[in-house]
Amino acid sequence: MLFPIAIERGDDEHAYGVVVPDLPGCISAGDTFEEALANVHEAIEGWLEVQIDYKEPIPRATTIDAHMDNPDFAGWVWAVVDIDMTPYLGKSHKINVTLPDLLIKHIDERVSRQAEYKTRSGFLLQAAMRELGRESA
Repeated sequence: MLFPIAIERGDDEHAYGVVVPDLPGCISAGDTFEEALANVHEAIEGWLEVQIDYKEPIPRATTIDAHMDNPDFAGWVWAVVDIDMTPYLGKSHKINVTLPDLLIKHIDERVSRQAEYKTRSGFLLQAAMRELGRESA
């Protein structure tokens, strides 16, 4: 899932600050822009783990556009962080799915070209999450 992040520029005396607006209280920092980006991954993953531990729902990521006009982030730099949500969705179950041959061929071709899917199941997982996200938006 792509989470928008707001980055406050640092300088010689201040670290770069990072806020994840869709995850209340999820913040991070780093001495360099690159370090701030690396650290926010850990912050998001920790935030998600706490939500799961407390059996709280995980908010859906919105778009950068949903936050750009927020005066709290005026002058900040925007980016997105890609987080694999699979570990936070619960235990996996094997199911039997029936699909037409040509569709399976197209899926397998896409999986072979785009490493982020890893497997046919990974492709179907991401497609389902996108569709469910669209429904709740």
